[in-house]
Amino acid sequence: MKKQITLKQLARELGVSISTVSKAIHNSKEVSQDTREKIQAFAKFYNYRPNNIALSLKNKCTKTIGVIIPEIVHHFFSTVIFGIEQVANAKGYNVIVCLSDESFDKEVINMELLANGSIDGFIVSLSKETLAKKDYHHFLEILDEGIPVVLFDRVTAEIQCDKVIIDDTQAAYEAVNVLIRSGCKKIALITTVDYLSVGYLRTLGYQKALKEAGIAYNEHLIVKIEDTENCKEGIAALFERETFDGVFGVNEFFAVNAMKMAQNLGYTIPHDIAFIGFTDGLLSQCTVPALSTVAQNGQDMGRVAATMLIDTLEKENEEEACRTQIIKTAIIERESTAVQRSNTP
Repeated sequence: MKKQITLKQLARELGVSISTVSKAIHNSKEVSQDTREKIQAFAKFYNYRPNNIALSLKNKCTKTIGVIIPEIVHHFFSTVIFGIEQVANAKGYNVIVCLSDESFDKEVINMELLANGSIDGFIVSLSKETLAKKDYHHFLEILDEGIPVVLFDRVTAEIQCDKVIIDDTQAAYEAVNVLIRSGCKKIALITTVDYLSVGYLRTLGYQKALKEAGIAYNEHLIVKIEDTENCKEGIAALFERETFDGVFGVNEFFAVNAMKMAQNLGYTIPHDIAFIGFTDGLLSQCTVPALSTVAQNGQDMGRVAATMLIDTLEKENEEEACRTQIIKTAIIERESTAVQRSNTP
């Protein structure tokens, strides 16, 4: 039995657009009879079966965008959604937001529910479990049918689609250099597990900054957090086993929790330990002292992601090379990294 071919593969083999193949299979008069017959014969020979979920999405223009995010508690994702809605609403589109709760299964279910004729395309930040499993079949099936997807923040090279990211390595490098310039010689890193691309790339930036400054890399100063909401145990273990004078948290939640723990242990910030985080959300601005941070410019990321998706939708699925847009970040220095410091540990 022949292996089933996808719509995208049919279009590539025949040298025509996905839209032309789809119209021919459904006997659209927009395609000439000769072309229809050729495409239909080719599809029959290769055992092509339409993806009903994708077709229901494809054949209805709902003027609605589906957005799937891992969680809502982080200010970053809220700002991205705000940016998406700004562009979508201005162009006459509505937005439906679903949470994967870091679950692979829930991410798949959300995509199936939204694809059931409810939306025209997806904007997604991958869940933790999806990245851990490295199972992207639900994205590949949708993309093979010509349904547009834009990934943001958490992405993977294994999904060929448009992406919107920041330069995580460079941003982390610049953040750690803020600590180094403030006099820190022994800098701890609170990061995510390696399969999360943002944590991995920000760890590379941390290592690069240390190396250029001639500071020895010490793996005992690294904490890798599996569950963001239960990070206190890992941070407490760091304080128990090591002394340090600087902390870089790859998100503001890690950095703020570490700051609170340091204060509870009697350390003065930034004189004993300086801190810098990522995101520049409400937590960073409301801590005492206020947390220095990397601003990810989530609204810009959302606006760019929405613009890319809508541009694709309104080009009637003409195939183009996948694009990656890099959003600029900015360092915001506050009281947690003031230059005036006591002797380092």
